Amino acid sequence: MNGLDRFQELSNLQVDALKEIGNIGAGNAATALAQMINSKIDMNVPKVSILEFDKVPELLGGADSYVVGIYLTVTGSAPARILFILPVAQACRLVDMMMGQPPGHTVPQQMNEIEYSAMMELGNIISATYLNALAMFTQLTLVPSVPALGMDMAGALLNAILAQFGEVADHVLVLETQFKKGDEDVVGHFFMLPEPGSLNTILTALGVSF
Repeated sequence: MNGLDRFQELSNLQVDALKEIGNIGAGNAATALAQMINSKIDMNVPKVSILEFDKVPELLGGADSYVVGIYLTVTGSAPARILFILPVAQACRLVDMMMGQPPGHTVPQQMNEIEYSAMMELGNIISATYLNALAMFTQLTLVPSVPALGMDMAGALLNAILAQFGEVADHVLVLETQFKKGDEDVVGHFFMLPEPGSLNTILTALGVSF
């Protein structure tokens, strides 16, 4: 079996361990967001799954769906790539949540630099808190790069990321991430693509290795 691709072999115990870390990361992210915007936003990870990489556009509404993607690389003990992707309409709702604006205030065609910065900061917080939770449980060193933001059709965005990162696993770890503020809720997807050997390094450190 190619060391790149062992996700489809994950047991329920292993998926549950990764989901629990996701929820702890989400809780920490919610706290960080609340401090940043001085308002409560609840976050949780209701679903963790393993997905074939070529099925990712389908999850996002199809290859032609317009999405915002925040992506970064992780170096250290378990190198990986991280993507946080959500449909543009959902991204706009999330920006409104973060900036205390009424729903519908932010529209894709008129997103300004402040709103782009808010999205970048959100991606930074989500990635950092998830990695911090993972590092705390595994005692591994995980160092995120500065995130990059892209807005394009899902297929084009993923192809651009593949072109930049080169070979990735056939399967990815997907953490569905839900944001709630009052009656408003937004769902995005957090993807982790470990480099060869990194998945087993993480699982071994969690005590649930193959």
